[in-house]
Amino acid sequence: MSPRDRNPHFARRDGKDRGKSPGFARRPGPREPADGPVILYGWHTVAAALGNPRRKILKLFLTENAARRLADEKIDTRVTPELVRPSLIDQRLGPDAVHQGLLAEVEPLDAPDIADLPSDGIVLVLDQITDPHNVGAIMRSAAAFAVKAIVTTARHSPEATGVLAKSASGALELVPLVLVPNLARALTDLNDRGFLTVGLDSEGGDDLGAVALRQPLALVLGAEGKGLRQLTRQTCNVVARLDMPGEIKSLNVSNAAVLALYIGASRLGLMG
Repeated sequence: MSPRDRNPHFARRDGKDRGKSPGFARRPGPREPADGPVILYGWHTVAAALGNPRRKILKLFLTENAARRLADEKIDTRVTPELVRPSLIDQRLGPDAVHQGLLAEVEPLDAPDIADLPSDGIVLVLDQITDPHNVGAIMRSAAAFAVKAIVTTARHSPEATGVLAKSASGALELVPLVLVPNLARALTDLNDRGFLTVGLDSEGGDDLGAVALRQPLALVLGAEGKGLRQLTRQTCNVVARLDMPGEIKSLNVSNAAVLALYIGASRLGLMG
């Protein structure tokens, strides 16, 4: 029996809906209000959420092909999905979103407190990095390097939904996101707990490779263009730079994060 036969909400390919979901009324864009559900879309993002018991799934919208793939890979949908045409998901997210036939409305994950962070390994601290593509890419790299958490401000940072979640490719379910009201105070708390806080800035005193690193380590990255804010720089134990051999000396912040994580994990013996 096909997904079409199992669920009367599937819309026919001739464009006539059978029980079109009221949740797909046209919206101005994919971003939800701050107090609304978290929107996840794309195969890796939604599959990771379905596999995370800490994530509460509210609604799940699937195309017939996506429903078949979930069934083939024996991924539990956890809620009864609504089968819809791809164009209805396009309408919800906008034409540029690569959703692969999956859209989920979920509740936010519980955010840990900075006092709950483990006293080993590496954490990342983001100083007002606002681009969701960059933050999502940083989260994906953080998951690859087994980063313990990402610390960022509750304001001046993108919501953990939509584009950010898609760019993170499932890492949103793997790396805890700690939201703090004041980054300098959070860095002070990390310093007091014994973290070595290392800010990354083109004007840093030493190359990161020359800094004596130790665990627990907090690598602090600033926004492209602006870099680290003055108070952030002053609160870090060390401000280091990433020396590059080529003509272009600066990196996209998500690429800088990968390089810094590789240096840190290698120097600390965390590469496996």
